[in-house]
Amino acid sequence: MSIVIVNHSDVRGGASVVSRRLLDALRAEGADASMLVVHKASDDPAVVLAGNPLSRRLPFLAEHMRLLAACRGDRTNIFKLSIATDGLPLNRHPLVHEADTIMLNWVNQGMLSLDGIARMAADGKRIIWTMHDMWCATGICHHAGDCPNYRRPRGCTDCPMLGRGAGPSDLSARTWARKRRLYAEAGITFVAVSSWLADVCRHSPLMEGCRIETIPNAFPVERFRTEPVRTRAELGLPEGVPLVVMGAARLDDPIKGLPMAVEALSMLRDSGAAAVFFGDLRDRSALDSLAMPHVWLGPQADMDVVADIYAHADVVLSSSHYETLPGTLIEGQASGAFPVAFDRGGQSDIITQGETGFLARYPDTADLAAGIALGLSRPVAAERLREAASRFAAPAIARRYLDLI
Repeated sequence: MSIVIVNHSDVRGGASVVSRRLLDALRAEGADASMLVVHKASDDPAVVLAGNPLSRRLPFLAEHMRLLAACRGDRTNIFKLSIATDGLPLNRHPLVHEADTIMLNWVNQGMLSLDGIARMAADGKRIIWTMHDMWCATGICHHAGDCPNYRRPRGCTDCPMLGRGAGPSDLSARTWARKRRLYAEAGITFVAVSSWLADVCRHSPLMEGCRIETIPNAFPVERFRTEPVRTRAELGLPEGVPLVVMGAARLDDPIKGLPMAVEALSMLRDSGAAAVFFGDLRDRSALDSLAMPHVWLGPQADMDVVADIYAHADVVLSSSHYETLPGTLIEGQASGAFPVAFDRGGQSDIITQGETGFLARYPDTADLAAGIALGLSRPVAAERLREAASRFAAPAIARRYLDLI
């Protein structure tokens, strides 16, 4: 049984990281698995770069020219949208041709077209599509936010993200129809990485009749520990105070809700705790209004260092407007930190309210602050939190995927 995971990159972005972990987990279970990408940064021989620089670039440009035209030249939302009109002919790639099962992950931005997926299915390939956002359930957006259009019986039309280009037969409506035809014919098994995302899919008329399973992302729980190896001084952490840690690839990405974290933490200025942030921060003034003592450690590429930061933490915080399955909460929980987040996505798959974390009412920053205060009181033993995170361990997740095949 040969498996190929198809994903845009092997390291760039959250979906890439968890797709690579799935590859490693499948191989550790003895599966003949490889990964096909259009952006490769690792030296792993099991990860194969598809196409050449020109063939990888042209579909990306073509798709975004179509989006730009549909948006009447307004670039505001074009990178929040995908239409899968253009892509590489991956059905002809040797890895895909020889594989029995194709595991699609995040394949947008000109990597794979809907027609290309249809050709894979027509060649008799078993297709499992792991969904890391809402795109499979909507017309063209990756996150619908508060827009209810994808739930309408006739599907997405009048897309608010298209601005003046929206209408009853706009690009979202046409893409919705193309997806509907594909889903009806290709026999795809869809995998949602959280119960929240599975529920989104089941409320989308686009996915009516589709097989939808729920399997969380795999996490290297064994790499995290409740006792740190490095000291606070070595890591640049405040000494002698409880710590609230928040990390992200980009902290001031609008989705991460950093201003709400700043507001909630400022309410606890007299708690005696300190906040620790790691990740890219494009706007260096984003933390200037934070009243609680704090440090920003910058981007952290070494997961062993990240594990030690979490191991020193009392609370791991996420203030995101929505998250499919926030990995930082799982990593912190595996290190014995109490996870606190808004109940706005897949967080409830990680947190049992009051027992293994705190789910705040969105967007109530006072409730978020209350959860942080609870976590600082150390209401749950570190080992109990680590035990709760163990269900996301990679071997168990890999076996669940193999059971689908």
